[in-house]
Amino acid sequence: MMNIDVLSIFPEMFEGVFGHSILKKAAEKGAAEYNVVNFRDFADNKHQTVDDYPYGGGAGMVLKPQPIFDAVSDLKERAKSTSPRVILMCPQGERYTQKKAEELAREEHLIFICGHYEGYDERIREHVITDEISIGDYVLTGGELGAMVVIDSVVRLLPGVLGSEESHIQDSFSTGLLEHPHYTRPAEFRGLKVPDVLVSGNHKLIDEWRMKESLRRTLQRRPDLLEEAELTEQQKKWLEELIKLNE
Repeated sequence: MMNIDVLSIFPEMFEGVFGHSILKKAAEKGAAEYNVVNFRDFADNKHQTVDDYPYGGGAGMVLKPQPIFDAVSDLKERAKSTSPRVILMCPQGERYTQKKAEELAREEHLIFICGHYEGYDERIREHVITDEISIGDYVLTGGELGAMVVIDSVVRLLPGVLGSEESHIQDSFSTGLLEHPHYTRPAEFRGLKVPDVLVSGNHKLIDEWRMKESLRRTLQRRPDLLEEAELTEQQKKWLEELIKLNE
């Protein structure tokens, strides 16, 4: 089972996320356990202040090191975990990818730090965290929404969480390519038909169609992914054909 701790001054934001859909099912199946802690509870002052003015002046407030240091130490001690991944949600961090999700899904204990204000005291970065993650090149009010995104993407990869073990393997980005188009019943809707190959019953042709469409969609929408995708010789031939058709 994976233990997931979240440090936030707005713990109520996670109630709906952890209480529904796949994340709820993961907890019910014993694949993941969630714990959200208000790190104000660890502040060493009577007003539970967790931020202060930056040295050297400047706009905004900075998250103090003491509440975070003490909160993380407490979580490690409670979980008897000496080497959890301690993740700081930060716009300066590593851009989040499916590869990173797969890496984190192999861990037993994750601790997410969700800050607000102008930034973090640098000693938090240097001595507490193991990973800094950004979910995109933009700035959010706090780290909570980013942490939710990362947790969702990781938990769905845990064994037994999804209905089909093949589901996440075929997801966009898991193969290095965007996923192929999907269709369901009816075979014809308002004059719009499902591709004939999908109702042919020929699984070899269906697999080929799906791979070609995956390559086509990636070429059209995210050609940058093709630079690092590990393609078979057959896939390379299909890609060459698609590129010629688009010239």
